[in-house]
Amino acid sequence: MQLVCLDLEGVLVPEIWIEFAERTGIPELRRTTRDEPNYDTLMKYRLALLKQHNLGLPDIQKVISDMGPMAGAKDFLDALRRDFQVMILSDTFYEFAMPLMAQLGMPTLFCHKLEADAAGFVVNYHLRMPNQKMESVKRFKELNFKVIAAGDSYNDTSMLSEAHAGILFHPPQNVIDEFPQFPVTMNYAELRTEIDKASRRI
Repeated sequence: MQLVCLDLEGVLVPEIWIEFAERTGIPELRRTTRDEPNYDTLMKYRLALLKQHNLGLPDIQKVISDMGPMAGAKDFLDALRRDFQVMILSDTFYEFAMPLMAQLGMPTLFCHKLEADAAGFVVNYHLRMPNQKMESVKRFKELNFKVIAAGDSYNDTSMLSEAHAGILFHPPQNVIDEFPQFPVTMNYAELRTEIDKASRRI
């Protein structure tokens, strides 16, 4: 019994905060954990910016729904789901991701949750659990699944290491250099080939 776990942002959809910053014209929202390693500090900074620009959750969801998945993502995912059980493991939030999930055929997504006030402003965030990508893979293995995982960035590498087979998808060069043990794929055809190879191997 095999299970494929995919990261969301950078694999199936654009990086949501960066794309959102571009579409709203608020460059400060491009700030990521590369600029601010403390996630709690970063999220509080982002939430303050949203409030400052009078952007409530409905406004944010409208912008995100206009983004759309990456080119070819839905076809890749549809074909993959015909042959494997697929789980999307992401550090985004349900309230951000659901407009994009609808465009991807509503695959199963494990991520985090935002809290909005009565006026629709985002006032807090709630992590499902720390390091939930790696922890999810651990639990799937306990359920006797053979797990193949794919992601694009440094925060996916613990998930890839925990899986029976890990694959990088269009990663930055620093991740390629630091994690040479993972095969590197640059498009969906290459990713599917590596998933199939891993499926035969594990």
